[in-house]
Amino acid sequence: MLKALCGIAAFVASLCLGAAMAQPTPAPTRAGALQIEAPWLRATPGGAKVGAGYLRITNTGAEADRLTGASMPLSARGEVHEMTMQNGVMHMAAVGGGLLIPPGKTVELKPGGFHLMFLDLKGSLKEGQSVDVTLTFEKAGSVTIPFPVQGLGGAPHM
Repeated sequence: MLKALCGIAAFVASLCLGAAMAQPTPAPTRAGALQIEAPWLRATPGGAKVGAGYLRITNTGAEADRLTGASMPLSARGEVHEMTMQNGVMHMAAVGGGLLIPPGKTVELKPGGFHLMFLDLKGSLKEGQSVDVTLTFEKAGSVTIPFPVQGLGGAPHM
């Protein structure tokens, strides 16, 4: 009898764990002709003054648009940055004029490339929390969407 109860308990626990892990992917957010998907922030260690955000933007329209900035309550300002490697040295710089999103194309902001850089953090970004981030586009205007915070070492599959 005890074996049967333990087996049932293990089965129920596996169902609960599977349901918790199989969370639905949020629907894309629209801003004008832009479709925004897979937003996330990387967790920061205590005392960090900068944080990074990532997402995918698809332009379904006939005209180009630009991501010109980002903001969130936990930082003094947000910028679009690009990380590049030159002669084996990593360089990071703000993207002047904003990030072009050509018509009919998808642009990914991801680790090792384009990303959002949040400066002068007022607190830590903690894994599991969600932070509202406002993205500003040249043509589509501003849109605020929740960015879940992922662990320091990991990134969700985009």
